Amino acid sequence: MVGICGRNDEFLRIIRSAFDCTLVARGNTITITGAEEEASKLQLLLQELLFLYRQGLPLTTHDVRYSIFMVKSGQPENLHRMYADTIIVNNRGRQVKAKTLGQWQYVETIRKNYITLGIGPAGTGKTYLAVALAVATLKKKEVERIILTRPAVEAGEKLGFLPGDMQDKVDPYLRPLYDGLYDMLGAETFQKYVTKGTIEVAPLAYMRGRTLNDAFIILDEAQNTTPEQMKMFLTRFGFGSKMVITGDITQIDLPGGKTSGLKDAAKILSNVPGIGIIKFSQQDVVRHEIVGSIINAYEVFEKGQKHDNQSGK
Repeated sequence: MVGICGRNDEFLRIIRSAFDCTLVARGNTITITGAEEEASKLQLLLQELLFLYRQGLPLTTHDVRYSIFMVKSGQPENLHRMYADTIIVNNRGRQVKAKTLGQWQYVETIRKNYITLGIGPAGTGKTYLAVALAVATLKKKEVERIILTRPAVEAGEKLGFLPGDMQDKVDPYLRPLYDGLYDMLGAETFQKYVTKGTIEVAPLAYMRGRTLNDAFIILDEAQNTTPEQMKMFLTRFGFGSKMVITGDITQIDLPGGKTSGLKDAAKILSNVPGIGIIKFSQQDVVRHEIVGSIINAYEVFEKGQKHDNQSGK
């Protein structure tokens, strides 16, 4: 009951505010009183939350709010299918699942296509879910290795002043990829895979001149690639492989106002068979709800600035 109602009834308060019903929790029983249609939706919501909780996933305020949104928008079947789909069980024994409809569509797109572009704001799980699918695919022996890469935007002289060899220099840029792999595999198993060459984490420049067969390849932070780098990377694709490219086109760090290779690729490849493009929205942010509010506030501010510039203010 604590799992469904939340600590100090935190989830219960969110649910009560969303439905025009009376909700009373006593012992292991929840009693719903209200109009039949509204009470039925509320019952369905509680059943879905219970289903998710019984699979060993501790509920969050995001799970509760998003489940309410899905039930109220008439999509309970999609909600259940999404919650029933386990991508992988991570190193701590927890099931990794899509937490929004956008995430679930992203997962399905990766499964069905050779190459997938995932574009959206921070906190939408683009990289984490791609890593989860990569590890799941490796464990099923559908690929022989995982290759993860990012562009090191400051890979010029700034890296030269850092201590250690080239791997030590680029590790700070690749740390977010390590975090996802540690969560899926554990540090010890991850290191074994790296030593054997089953997992390779490298900067984008290392991809030039290679053909990547039988691999699950992830390019993260792809908004910071140039069009030339993106074309180079895409043409590394080999037989028996799957490729996922992720990025946020609102956070381009390329110097001198250069064009983003990710923006170009999304336009150029939109109608190519075997390539899927998923665009996440603020609704898909699964971090603390304040992150979604921050993203929304910045979008409003930037639109206002653009309007002011156009009007000459």
